[in-house]
Amino acid sequence: MKTDPVHAARAREDNPKLAGRTANLLGALLLALGAPALAAGLPPLSHSLTAAAAKNPAPALKLKDLDGQLHDLAALKGKVVLVNFWATWCPPCRREMPSMERLSQAFKGEAFAVLAVDVGEDADTIHAFTSQLDTALHFPILLDSTSRAMQAWKVAGLPTTFLVDKQGRIVASAIGGREFDHPDMVKAIREVMGK
Repeated sequence: MKTDPVHAARAREDNPKLAGRTANLLGALLLALGAPALAAGLPPLSHSLTAAAAKNPAPALKLKDLDGQLHDLAALKGKVVLVNFWATWCPPCRREMPSMERLSQAFKGEAFAVLAVDVGEDADTIHAFTSQLDTALHFPILLDSTSRAMQAWKVAGLPTTFLVDKQGRIVASAIGGREFDHPDMVKAIREVMGK
């Protein structure tokens, strides 16, 4: 068998098992090397939220986490909640996750919660990603495997973040990656917590 690139590609096309193994290997390689390599060429993460023109009630959000525990946004009334829609294949989503954990830890013990809603992926994919992070994530990662929550919240792109006030209203949002523990973000969240 010839090993030049053209023959190798044809061999993969003719052999679905080989094509699958190649795709799995490339996926693992991207997971292992992709985030740091891509991050080097990407612009810095933003550190702002856009205030909502009208403070509308947040849509329902009731999903299971990676351990099968049900989380309901309605049960968090009285807390300010950061709701982040994301996926492991999304480079800005991957980049902002560590800062979301730092933010969560900075507000630990206060009337604040983080809910990270993974869209369209399974628990194994998410575990593969989180196991590569330098720090463990202590906030719930919710599974929106059918993308129904994403649709209900009218999410147009990933990542999308919403800040929900103590009364359950959306008071701010952002599309695109954020540096969640940036002083400007912390200040904006503290202002909502004080209301």
